[in-house]
Amino acid sequence: MIAIRPELRIWLTSQPVDFRSGMDRLVALVAAMLQADPFCGDLFIFRSKRADRVKILMWDGTGLVLYHKRLEQGRFIWPPIRDGAVGLSSAQLAMLVDGLDWTCVSPKPVKQPVRAV
Repeated sequence: MIAIRPELRIWLTSQPVDFRSGMDRLVALVAAMLQADPFCGDLFIFRSKRADRVKILMWDGTGLVLYHKRLEQGRFIWPPIRDGAVGLSSAQLAMLVDGLDWTCVSPKPVKQPVRAV
């Protein structure tokens, strides 16, 4: 189970990857493509060429977790293919994994309250 905590950063890679890749190859892709630390606790989402499969890689503090889902009908909604990654909110992640169009949802900016002294 993926624990969604407030400080969790979620990264969606926009380039398709070879879905024969296992954890070690995905770790190398996170380091090379995103210049990120795959063991930092962030969540990294990868897409297949056909866009009907998703792999999610995460370090949970005790080991690597790999989540793999294949849609039986339809395709996942992905941003245009380009280099880099797109940051997602937890709501957008839930919609993506359910096969819904997450691009229509964006978190509202919330101003941090000012403390009265």
